[in-house]
Amino acid sequence: MKRGDEAAIVQARVSCARPRPPPIRIRRDRGKRRAVRARELGLPKSPVCQNQGKRGARVRLAVIIATTGRADLLARTVAQLARQTRAPDRIIVIGVTEADTAGVRAPAGIALDVIRAERGLPRQRNAGLRHLAGQADVAAFFDDDFVPAHDYLAVLEREFQARPGLVGATALLLADGIKSPGIAFDEAAAMVDAHRPRAVINERRLPALYGCNLCVRLSAAEGLWFDEALPLYGWQEDVDFSYRLGQKGLLVETSQLSGVHLGAKGGRASGKRLGYSQIANPVYLLRKQTIPPRLALRLMGRNLLANCARSLWPEPYVDRLGRLCGNLTALIDLARGRIDPRRILEL
Repeated sequence: MKRGDEAAIVQARVSCARPRPPPIRIRRDRGKRRAVRARELGLPKSPVCQNQGKRGARVRLAVIIATTGRADLLARTVAQLARQTRAPDRIIVIGVTEADTAGVRAPAGIALDVIRAERGLPRQRNAGLRHLAGQADVAAFFDDDFVPAHDYLAVLEREFQARPGLVGATALLLADGIKSPGIAFDEAAAMVDAHRPRAVINERRLPALYGCNLCVRLSAAEGLWFDEALPLYGWQEDVDFSYRLGQKGLLVETSQLSGVHLGAKGGRASGKRLGYSQIANPVYLLRKQTIPPRLALRLMGRNLLANCARSLWPEPYVDRLGRLCGNLTALIDLARGRIDPRRILEL
């Protein structure tokens, strides 16, 4: 991965905290799209997907939602999918216990499968992939607190039909509550109700995608799985999976896809566990050669400094002291040569 790539990953994951870099501007020219700023961003040429579909062929769309401990929110998220102008062919919800999916109902005319898996975002998403077993062409992995624009799946189908080399996509979010107290569901629903397609299409080619809405061409993802060595919340599992997917074709963040990530705080890992993951997971991915050293150091350093600085005056919605404790525990384990992402299960 080149320096431009690693910077793009970091930029995508902190987009709600800092202004975005100048995007690629796409304009339609005699039916073709032309990327004006790709060379300026220093992005490599994208390899061609080896499993290209036929242009114009109907795309079977599945939505996969992994969840735990947020049944009320999940029920509203699933119900909201009934407002899609292009309904999904199938919705797969993966919980850990029966209580996780209590109250979830299939939107009218849409197949809903509710299954169980061991706790952990990578394990649950993999269970969804196995359950699909050839029943879809494109899978949209939505967080249980992601509210898509009403035309999200219609645009997704159109883009994957028209661009055989496109293997993964994520939305240019209307709002992201992950670095704030969060966004109320009704507020998010109002945002997508008011949303209208942008006149100018903003698109960035990325080496990896944001996991709150990660859309995948399944023929290109054959043989790829989310890494279950990243347990529970699976911090950076989206980068790991989508970076490997990106070796087979084009990954983009595009304003043609829109939505709101609530950043709901319930059901997430403890501060200490997340803090440990903030150090252990980049080390693991570095050893796995999914991310380069510069990016691993940036991810670890940024979080360690933020947790140190804010531990005295923490945000009411963030366990900064717990995260800092987890950071330090991971650094001690690193020095002792026993650091492992799975050790959060012991904390």
